[in-house]
Amino acid sequence: MYDVNNIFAKIIRKEIPSTIVYEDEKILFFHDITPQAKVHILVIPKIPVKDLTDFLNQADEIAVKYFFDKINEVVKEIGLTKTGFRLVTNNGLDANQEVPHFHMHILGGENLNSIR
Repeated sequence: MYDVNNIFAKIIRKEIPSTIVYEDEKILFFHDITPQAKVHILVIPKIPVKDLTDFLNQADEIAVKYFFDKINEVVKEIGLTKTGFRLVTNNGLDANQEVPHFHMHILGGENLNSIR
C-alpha cells in the first residue's frame, strides 16, 4: 500500500521544500539533499506509486513515455548528454529503496567510476 506521508509525497504537496530543477502537473525533478555525484537529481512522477513495478502497473503507456521523455529533455537541458549520465532506481526492500515512492536518480557531471 502507498504511504501518502512519505517524504516525496510531502515534497510534491510542498510540505517539505526542495530545490526544483523542473516541474509540471505530472512530474517533478529536484536536487538530492545528499548528492552522490556533482549532479544528482531525483525525478518522481506525481502519481501515488511506490516503486517501478507499481508505476509500470498503474501508469498507462503515455504516462510512462512522458516520464522518460522528460528525463531525456532535462538531461539535454543541463548538458549531461555531452559527457554521459547514469539513471538509477531501486525497486523494493532488497534493493535498499529508502523512500516508498517511485523515483529515479540522475547522476552525472563527472566520471562516475568510483560511484556504485
